[in-house]
Amino acid sequence: MDSTALLPEPSLYTVKAVFILDNDGHRLLAKYYDDSFPSTKEQTAFEKKVFNKTYKTDSDIAFLDGMTIVYKSSIDLFLYVVGSAQENELMLMAVLGCLFDSLSHMLRKSVEKRSLLENMDGAFLVVDEIVDGGVILESDSQQVAQKLNFRLDDNPLSEQSVAQVLQSAKEQIKWSILK
Repeated sequence: MDSTALLPEPSLYTVKAVFILDNDGHRLLAKYYDDSFPSTKEQTAFEKKVFNKTYKTDSDIAFLDGMTIVYKSSIDLFLYVVGSAQENELMLMAVLGCLFDSLSHMLRKSVEKRSLLENMDGAFLVVDEIVDGGVILESDSQQVAQKLNFRLDDNPLSEQSVAQVLQSAKEQIKWSILK
């Protein structure tokens, strides 16, 4: 028997789901890309099962119900990317890394529940830039950030010190007098 006959057909549809849970296992964001879990009830039951298996471990890959699950925790959040049992874990980890880094840029390095809830529309846009219909579109967080126009380096005025604002104003006045 030919050994290639045992391998599944390659597919672009690598991601079955992306979801983020809080530290109690409650859904904050979820996107499912196939009909493995057609109803919300089935999805939340699966999420609860995944959370119960992963929330106490230090590992970053789990296998459950014929699925490969990669995950990462941050403060009070758990981020999950789900693929089929045959899926390449490195591909799923690339998606997870991009998701975390993109959220970190968007939330100004504060990847935690409160910040996520305040920026939920942006979080959904991040997920949509990375995965579309189960197909991985992007795995570089810098590209995601550029596409969504997040300002990565600039601090907002509220984060500048009063001394920095005064110094900037003094320099502007000085240059306007010299002209």
